[in-house]
Amino acid sequence: MTRIFDGRFPVNRRNFLKAVGLAAASAALPGCGTSIRGRSPAKKLPNVLIFYTDDQGTLDVNCYGSKDLYTPNMDSLAATGVRFTQAYAHTVCCPSRALLLTGRHPQRSGVNTWVQGNAKGKEGINMDLKEITLAEALKAAGYRTALFGKWHLGAHLDYGPTKQGFDEFFGLRDGFIDNYNHYYLHGRGFHDLYRGVEEVFAPGKYFPDLVVREAERFLDENKSAPFFLCVAFNVPHYPEQADSRFDSMYAQLAEPRRSYAKIISTTDDRMGKILKKLDDIGLRDETIIIFTSDNGHSSESHKIKVDDHTSGLPKGHNYGANGGGGNTGKWRGAKGSFFEGGIRVPAAISYPARLPENVVRDQGVTLADFYPTVLELCGVPLPRRKLDGKSLVPIIKSANAPTHHKVMHWQWQDTWAVREGDWKLIYNGRDTTDEWQGKPEPRREIPAVFLGNLADDEPELKNYADERPEIVGRLTRLHEQWAEEVQPQ
Repeated sequence: MTRIFDGRFPVNRRNFLKAVGLAAASAALPGCGTSIRGRSPAKKLPNVLIFYTDDQGTLDVNCYGSKDLYTPNMDSLAATGVRFTQAYAHTVCCPSRALLLTGRHPQRSGVNTWVQGNAKGKEGINMDLKEITLAEALKAAGYRTALFGKWHLGAHLDYGPTKQGFDEFFGLRDGFIDNYNHYYLHGRGFHDLYRGVEEVFAPGKYFPDLVVREAERFLDENKSAPFFLCVAFNVPHYPEQADSRFDSMYAQLAEPRRSYAKIISTTDDRMGKILKKLDDIGLRDETIIIFTSDNGHSSESHKIKVDDHTSGLPKGHNYGANGGGGNTGKWRGAKGSFFEGGIRVPAAISYPARLPENVVRDQGVTLADFYPTVLELCGVPLPRRKLDGKSLVPIIKSANAPTHHKVMHWQWQDTWAVREGDWKLIYNGRDTTDEWQGKPEPRREIPAVFLGNLADDEPELKNYADERPEIVGRLTRLHEQWAEEVQPQ
C-alpha cells in the first residue's frame, strides 16, 4: 500500500480512501495486480489530448455557424470526429474545471465559490485533494501527464495540478494574466507564472506561445509512451491580446466582435501548431482529442483602477472583454449567467482510429461526461467513487441514443439552475447578455425565480414562474434533493 502514496500527499483518512479508489481501478487492469504503475499492455494505449479554451462563446467556431470566424483547426476536429450541439459546461471558470477534471459536480470537491488566487496570498479555497482527477486515473494506468496553461482550482502550493496527478505543470494558477508580463490584473495585481510549484519569469514572452512550446516539447519527449496532455489555454479570455497577423482579416468587423474574433483565431492558430506536432510525430490517429470551452463568452469591461499597479501598467489601462462580442445565436446570456449563452459551449471529440468522423450529436451532454468517456476508450476502469458524468460512447455510436441527463443541475455560490426537458428554473440569477448579441435590451437584473423555456422562438426570454407554479415547485424540489446529495463528504 505504501507505493500508492508515492510521496505526493500525506497519509490520512481522506487520502487513504482516495488511494484505495485508484488502486481498485488499477487492480482491474490486465497485468496490474495491486500496483498502480505496472501495466504493460500488448497493444499501445491511446494518447489523450484535451484543448480547453477559456471564455469561448456558445457558437464561436465557424462550423457552429459563425461564418465570420476563421477557425480551421477547431473545424478540422469536428470534421474528423463528433461535434456536440448541446454540450454544457458551467457559468464561470472554477466550477467548469472541476467538472471536467473530476467527472463530478464541483460542489463535491468544495468548489462552489472563487478559489484561492494568489499562491503567495491569504490561504483560501482549493479543490479537495481527495478528488481523483482524470490525470490521476490515467497516471495510475501508466500515462505520462501534463497540464499547460490555466489551472484555476486553487493556487496554494500544497494543492494544485502536480498534487493531483499531473507530472508537469506550466502556467497560471489563478484565473487570467496579461499575456506579456504574466500578471493578474484585478485589484493591485500579482505575478502568476509557475513551473510546477516554482515561480518563473519570462517578461515579454507571449504566453500562448509559451504554452505551445511546452506542449511541443512534451509530445516529443513522450511519443513512445502513452500520454495525457491538457492544453488549458488562457485565451480567448481577456485581455484580448491577439496575434497581429489577424488584424487585416477582421478589419471590417465592428467592435467588440473584431477584437474577440482576432483572439478566437489566435487560439485556433496555436491549437493548429500543436496538432501539427502531433501529425509530425505520427500520433494523430492514435490520439483521442477533445476540444471544448469552460463557459460562454465574457461581456465584462475592466480597467486598472489604482496607481502603482504591480504589473507596471498605468491606471486606466483597458484589459477587459470590451463588453462582449461573442455569438450565441438565439440564446440569451453570457459568462456568469445560467442562461444558455453562459453555459452551452462548443465541444467535439476526434479519434480517427475508433470513432466516426464528421457526425453531429444533439443529445444533451456535460463536460463531466468526458472523464468516463476517455477512460472507456483507453480501457481504464473507473475509480471506485460516485461520478456524475456518463460515458458518451453510446451517444457517439447512435444519434438515437437517449441523453444520459434527464435532469441537469448547476450551482455557483447562492445562485442555481435546474433543467428538465425544455424547462429551466434559475434562482437568484443574472443576465449577462451584451448589446452586440442583438437581443432585447440587456437586463442585468432578473426576478429571483425565473422559469424559462428552451423551445420558445425566443428561448428564456419570457418568465413562466407565475403561470406554471407547479413546474417551479417540482424543479425546486429536484434542486433541493440534488444539493443535499452533492455536499462534500
